[in-house]
Amino acid sequence: MRDLKRFLVGRPLKSSALKEQRLNKLKALAILSSDALSSVAYGPEQILIVLASISLLAFWYSIPIALCVLILLAALILSYRQVIYAYPSGGGAYIVSRNNLGENAGLIAGESLLIDYILTVAVSVSAGTDALTSAFPQLHDFTVLIACVFVVLITLLNLRGVTESASILSYPVYLFVFAILVMIGGGLWKIVNGGIPQHHTPIGTFVPGISLFLLLKAFSSGCSALTGVEAVSNAVPNFKEPPAKNAVYTLFMMGSILAVLFAGIMFLGYWLGITPKAEETVVSQIASEIFGRNWVYFMIQGTTMLILILAANTGFSAFPLLAVNLARDKYIPRMFLIRGDRLGYSNGIVTLGAAAILLIIIFRGETEHLIPLYAIGVFIPFTLSQCGMITKWVREKSVGWVSKLVVNLIGAMICFIVVTIFFVTKFTQVWPVLIFVPLIVYLFHRIKKHYVSVEEQLRLTETEKTLQLDGNVVLVPVAGITKVVENSLHYAELIGDTVLAVYVAFDRESEIEMKQKWEQWRPNIRLITLYSQYRSITQPLTRLIDIVQAKAQENNHSLTVVIPQFITKKRWHDILHNQSGLLLRLYLLYLKNIIVTTVPYRLKK
Repeated sequence: MRDLKRFLVGRPLKSSALKEQRLNKLKALAILSSDALSSVAYGPEQILIVLASISLLAFWYSIPIALCVLILLAALILSYRQVIYAYPSGGGAYIVSRNNLGENAGLIAGESLLIDYILTVAVSVSAGTDALTSAFPQLHDFTVLIACVFVVLITLLNLRGVTESASILSYPVYLFVFAILVMIGGGLWKIVNGGIPQHHTPIGTFVPGISLFLLLKAFSSGCSALTGVEAVSNAVPNFKEPPAKNAVYTLFMMGSILAVLFAGIMFLGYWLGITPKAEETVVSQIASEIFGRNWVYFMIQGTTMLILILAANTGFSAFPLLAVNLARDKYIPRMFLIRGDRLGYSNGIVTLGAAAILLIIIFRGETEHLIPLYAIGVFIPFTLSQCGMITKWVREKSVGWVSKLVVNLIGAMICFIVVTIFFVTKFTQVWPVLIFVPLIVYLFHRIKKHYVSVEEQLRLTETEKTLQLDGNVVLVPVAGITKVVENSLHYAELIGDTVLAVYVAFDRESEIEMKQKWEQWRPNIRLITLYSQYRSITQPLTRLIDIVQAKAQENNHSLTVVIPQFITKKRWHDILHNQSGLLLRLYLLYLKNIIVTTVPYRLKK
């Protein structure tokens, strides 16, 4: 297993190599913007799906809706620029909300982002699989299996370390940007030269049945293209020096590229009159219309598939760092603070991969069912972080605070409107948020309460005195006269003032026989025999231990139970033997004032 781990993950890195794992701007742009950039492959499609439910005449509304999405993007980029400079230690919306709005607001932002990163992986991989099956329809029946395999591969890639995964992922991300720019450029060139006839409805055409509700629903669907914008603010510590400046540069580059790609795809989709299809993505239809099914089309589909799948890496980059902040504040298990062999937070990476696979299986890899939950999970932290920054500027009144306040105020208002639109127009799809958010926040509080309680009980104080004991009674359960028992008795005599051996018999004959053999073998150690009518070993032993424990406490003695255990040379041999010793140990570990010791005897064959 160790050799397999080394092959899959790589050799361990020294702690001193941690600085070498930090990212430069080019690698950070690839690894942290892959989620945001990939969303252009399904964000525009979500707008068209809603408009298609009215009629094809309504497709011209995609242009003003796209402009509104771009305005929101600009507001978010400017807002998160201020978050990065104000909180260069990372943590994003969780830290901002916790520090400025209070504990519960921070926890809502934190758990929303944790769930969002899980959905990032599930949605991205599912969308990437859709792109693959659009090009190769014969693979439709294996969608879930393919998506799960992709998640496992990305998980292993991230376990190998940040810089290694960034080096590998940089090429597909930039190749995707190049391919989409080629598609947009090729489409615009053909439009200008009359190579593509006009298939769209003129802007301003009257559409029967259109309503503000449906337009807002289409806008909220298009906002899914903005997911992943916050990832840079969460991962500031991963940047090379100066981290805040490099993070802001990466954020602006990501926003600029995202705006160009989103606007280009929306315009081409409108001009070509593309209609969403279940079996083929909008990007696939656009590329096919412009280039036909030639090598350029398959390059675009291939890079789209890659970016959608590898967009999951944004979740793998940000989830572990957010989990570290929550674990440091005692809201989730401490195991998320531990770095793995390759200096990444392996427990967070594995947890994220497992949760994403579970979601893909539950939703059968159907992206459209995940996107509304995905988007609402992003905009709740967006809104809280903007409100937190407003509170910060009002409270501190630092230099230039008014202009900063205006930026965050505009961002907060737009994000709040988007959240409201989601709940109004897609309540049937996002209602689980209203149940799971309070439950997870309650769980966070319970976890912290446990950690605080443990610290209080373990803390040393000057007034407390350690209990002084006068002796140690050692109880050794035995199953016969063997080397295992002999080994355990030797150890018991070393640590105990009084040693008692206990044998549980299932019939009277074996009880008498054991007494006779014991008298001849170890007459210096008292043997207590117990008769079990119901063939249970644990129950009579635990009753005796309760009696001996009470007597030991009366005499100010401690009680130690030494459990003999032989260890097989090969792991599969364990299933050939009963595990009564393990069951007894598990039971005794939760009793008070009992020390439980296992004395192993290792078999050589």
